[in-house]
Amino acid sequence: MKVLIIWRLLTVGGVNAGWRNRAVYFKKHGIDTEFLYTTDHGGLHIMEDVAPVYLTKDKKEIVKIIKQNAYDAIIVVDTAAAYKWIQKANYQGPVIIEARTPELIKLMPHLKSFEGINPLTIIVPSHYQKRLVSILTDSIPRNVIYNGVDTSFFRPLPAEKIDMNSSPLPENGKKVVGWIGRLDKRKNWPMLIEIAKQIKAERDDIEFWVIGGAQSIQREEFAQTWKEEQLSDIIKWFPVIPYQQMPHAYAKIRSSGGCTLATTKSESFGNTFIESMACGVPVVASNMMPVTELVVQGETGLLFRGQNVQDAIKQLYTILDNPEMHQQMSNQAAKHAQEKFDIQVVANQYISLLKKLIPINHEGNDEVIDQ
Repeated sequence: MKVLIIWRLLTVGGVNAGWRNRAVYFKKHGIDTEFLYTTDHGGLHIMEDVAPVYLTKDKKEIVKIIKQNAYDAIIVVDTAAAYKWIQKANYQGPVIIEARTPELIKLMPHLKSFEGINPLTIIVPSHYQKRLVSILTDSIPRNVIYNGVDTSFFRPLPAEKIDMNSSPLPENGKKVVGWIGRLDKRKNWPMLIEIAKQIKAERDDIEFWVIGGAQSIQREEFAQTWKEEQLSDIIKWFPVIPYQQMPHAYAKIRSSGGCTLATTKSESFGNTFIESMACGVPVVASNMMPVTELVVQGETGLLFRGQNVQDAIKQLYTILDNPEMHQQMSNQAAKHAQEKFDIQVVANQYISLLKKLIPINHEGNDEVIDQ
C-alpha cells in the first residue's frame, strides 16, 4: 500500500512528529508513506530520513505528483486547497481527512467544502477533537486514533546514556522545568513569563528551558519580553534542538528532578505530553480536554485550574519539592505512555482502519500487520 499525506505546514510540531512515528511503523508493515507540504517551517529534518517529502506550492507540480504516483489512498490534514488538487488530478482512490486544528474558527474552512470529493472518514486525535468536528459535520464517520510515540526512542535514558556534551545542559543544583513548543498565542507563552517572574522572586533553584520557536510567529515578541523582564537567568531559550536529541533533553529534565510545563489554551492532542511521559518526565498542564485524556491527574502529572498562574506554580512546587513523588510519577508516566500511546498500539489501529477502507488485496500481509 502507498499513501500520500497532504498538509500545508512542514513544522516541528506534534502533527509531523506523530506522522513521522507512523511512517516508520507503517514501513515495517508494507505501507509506504509519502508527504506533500506547501510551506517549510523548519520541520524537514524530522521527516527527510523516514519518507519521501515533496515541498511545493506549484499547483501543476502538485497535480503531477498525485497523477504519477498511483496512491492507494490520500490523507488530507487541514488543507482545504487539497480537494481541488485531488479533483484536478482526476484521482479516483479513497480520500481520508485528518482534522487536527483545535480552534473551531480555523478548522471550519477545511471542513466547509470538499469540492466534489467524498471523504470516507475523518480521523481525529482525541475525543475532544471528535466533539469539535461533530459541530461542523456529522455526515461523515469519525474515528479517534491517538498520536503514537516510539517508546524505544522516547524512553527514560539511564544516566550513562545521556548525551552531556550537547546543549541544553542543566546548571548544578537547579531543577529544570521544560516548556516545549511553538511561541504563539495558542501555546500561551505570556503565562510562562508570569510564572517565571513569580518563581524568580521566591527562589533560585529552578530554571526553565524553552525548547523550540525558531520559526514561530511571536518569536521576536517573546525574545523582547524575555529581555525586558530580565529573565535570561531563569529562562534559557533553545530555539532549535534536533528531534533526535529530544530524548536526551527530556532525560536531563528528569534527572534534575524537574518536569515539563504546558500553558497552552487549546490542543487537539499534545505530542509533547506523551513524549515527556514516555521519557519518565511528569507533566504540569491545564485541567482541560484533551489534556485529561493524556495525563492522569496525580499519577503521571498534576493539572492546574484554567490559566491560573498561582495554581500552576503550586503544582510545579508540589512535584519539584517532593523527590519521592517525582520518582513515583516518573515511573507511572513511562508505564502509562507505553501502555496507551506506544506507536505499535495506535499505529495498528490506523492500519486496521486503512485495511477496512482501502480496497486492496492484502493477502499475505495480514499475519504480519496484526501481530
